Amino acid sequence: MTPETVVRLMAEPDRLRVLGAVALGAVTPDAVVAASGVGAKAALLALRRLREQELVVAEGDVLRVDYDRLRQLARATSPVADGPGGEVGFRPFLRGDRLVSLPAQQGRRRDLLRHVAERSFTPGVDYPEAAVNERLRAWCDGGEVDHVTIRRYLVDLRILSRADGVYRLGPEPAGEPGRAERHVRAMGLS
Repeated sequence: MTPETVVRLMAEPDRLRVLGAVALGAVTPDAVVAASGVGAKAALLALRRLREQELVVAEGDVLRVDYDRLRQLARATSPVADGPGGEVGFRPFLRGDRLVSLPAQQGRRRDLLRHVAERSFTPGVDYPEAAVNERLRAWCDGGEVDHVTIRRYLVDLRILSRADGVYRLGPEPAGEPGRAERHVRAMGLS
């Protein structure tokens, strides 16, 4: 069973009411029918389906919610974590491989963008701007942010380096001028 299966299972109101009745202490099928407010036939059908999916288990004649199973499924949907100790949760900002929004907090934004970049680019490989746009566009489909904004943040945060229209994961390689040095040269001050 996957977390998605549980969501589909609970999308049926009778099943949700039956699960709630068991969770609140109804330990027999008759008690579930009485506590859930669902008709007997529908309640027993929902109870059977919940038992098939192992969300409700019978220990002897007593029904109970399998909370260990629910915790296991919850762990399967835990936030993608990155950073020291895995404390940064990206779940509110990602839906699968789609970036739906950016954190307002600078540190979390940097960690999330590093996560995106590390899954999109190979260290030491040069990417033309069109390739960068294509890879970032895949993350942005259907979200609130666009690939150009993401690209700008990646460069500004030095997650991606950019020189002459070529991008690379990580800071500028040694020997190439950094951002400040390029700016000074462009102004004719060096």
